[in-house]
Amino acid sequence: MSLEFRAIFFPYCLQKQSDGRYVVLNRRYKPLGFNTLEHIEYEKYPICVKLKGLGSKTAAKLSWNGDSNTDIIYLYNDGCIPTNSSQDMKNYLKRLEILAKLQVE
Repeated sequence: MSLEFRAIFFPYCLQKQSDGRYVVLNRRYKPLGFNTLEHIEYEKYPICVKLKGLGSKTAAKLSWNGDSNTDIIYLYNDGCIPTNSSQDMKNYLKRLEILAKLQVE
C-alpha cells in the first residue's frame, strides 16, 4: 500500500497519555516518521511531550471541527485531508501555526 508523505510525516492528532504528556501521531496512529503497521509502545521512545497551555480552548482551535476534548485532538479527518484541496491545506496550516507556537516543557 502506497501512502502520501503527509500520512507518515504530518501531524494527524495529538493523543494525551496517562501522565498528561502528549504524543504527536501520524495518520497511522504512529509517532511522526514511523512507517509501520506494528504496534508501537510510546513509552519505549522519547516522543512524549508536555505542552504548556494546551487546555480546552487551544484544543478547540487545533481541532478540525472545534472539539475542545484534550484527550485526543484531531487536526484533520478524512473529509478535510490537507492534500485534497488548497482550502483544506490552508485550514490545516492555520492549526499547525497554533500548534507550532506551543511551548514544550
